[in-house]
Amino acid sequence: MDRSQILLLGLPIFLFCSDILNLFTTSPPPKPSPNDHHNIHQFQTKPRQVLPQQPLQFPKQKSSTIVGGLGNIGFGSVININFCVSCSYRGTAVTMKNMLESEFPGMQVILANHPAPLPKRLLSKVVPVVQFGIIGIILAGEHIFPRLGFAAPPPWYYSLRANRFGSIASTWLFGNLIQSFLQSSGAFEVFCNGELVFSKLMEHRFPGEIELRDVVGKRLASL
Repeated sequence: MDRSQILLLGLPIFLFCSDILNLFTTSPPPKPSPNDHHNIHQFQTKPRQVLPQQPLQFPKQKSSTIVGGLGNIGFGSVININFCVSCSYRGTAVTMKNMLESEFPGMQVILANHPAPLPKRLLSKVVPVVQFGIIGIILAGEHIFPRLGFAAPPPWYYSLRANRFGSIASTWLFGNLIQSFLQSSGAFEVFCNGELVFSKLMEHRFPGEIELRDVVGKRLASL
């Protein structure tokens, strides 16, 4: 076999081997062009714009307005709230006191008891005497009635004595209810610098917080 025949036989084998090598080898990446390099450099060196941060704005609370717009018109003024202590009006009075002191800075609010009329107060002093008298009769009626000129105790005494403890308890509770009623005045009177601005005894109702604030504000603005 001569040299030409050997070349003809080895050429297909060489081409087959080169194809196999091309399958398992990757081609090198293409070289970047000058334009691409300029674009990449421009993208990297472009400064980033930072937006200025604006402070958050929250809604402001409106200050409480006072009738007449005169500012601290309550400074140095005195409000007297006279209420019925035995009627459990203290909670309402304290609520009104706190409201007036917050609406009118510098104002002095004084709480006091409003006494009942004089006849009712005198009767309330008699009730405890009657209570102890009935209880004493229930406990020692056999000795008390003969000294009072009775030959025998009346029939109602035996009815009370039959249920001694129940009669004493009923007398005590019923007497306390009468005494509390006589001592109560049902009043809720508001005075601004000595002048009456609201009266529960005349209106037959309690004042509202906004109503009392406006009434006191108008009174102070007129001074």
